[in-house]
Amino acid sequence: MEHDGIGMNLYLIGYRGSGKSTVAPLLAQAIRSKQTVWKSVDADDLVEAAAGMSIARIFAEHGEAEFRRRETELIAQLANQSNLVVSLGGGAPMLAANRNLIAGSGKTVWLYAESDLLCQRIAADNVNAQQRPDLTVHGGREEIVQLLKLRNPVYEGCADYTIDVGDLSPQEVADRIVNWLETDDK
Repeated sequence: MEHDGIGMNLYLIGYRGSGKSTVAPLLAQAIRSKQTVWKSVDADDLVEAAAGMSIARIFAEHGEAEFRRRETELIAQLANQSNLVVSLGGGAPMLAANRNLIAGSGKTVWLYAESDLLCQRIAADNVNAQQRPDLTVHGGREEIVQLLKLRNPVYEGCADYTIDVGDLSPQEVADRIVNWLETDDK
């Protein structure tokens, strides 16, 4: 897989709970070739590691704008690397600077999921709930529906490929992305 004659990255976008962090390592393993080792990275985890605190704490102590600044700085660093499968935070594509960095350094796959499925997955993930703050005053299903109305058109505009993860296992999602990559490169 090449992009503009240089190595490229593969970016996974979608709402929290769509499976990006689970699919990324499966995908990196699946697209490894004899010559090239692909690595999966989770942008939110990297932001937390660099900050030395959870995203919820960054939001609480420094605000969303500071989190987004750190996130953009990280995406710029990742965009200068290659052979990464990057699980991006759900809000990352909302900033034009991030969209430009992503588009200039790889291909983007949108892991699409309906709001009910996202709500079920997020409610079942206690660890994620503690680390990720609500982004609206409502939280829960109402927040998901509200944010999807804003984000889905942006996700769609960024995506080189969209996959509905609804009834698929993480491995099936990874396999379909690999099949798309193989046919897209021809």
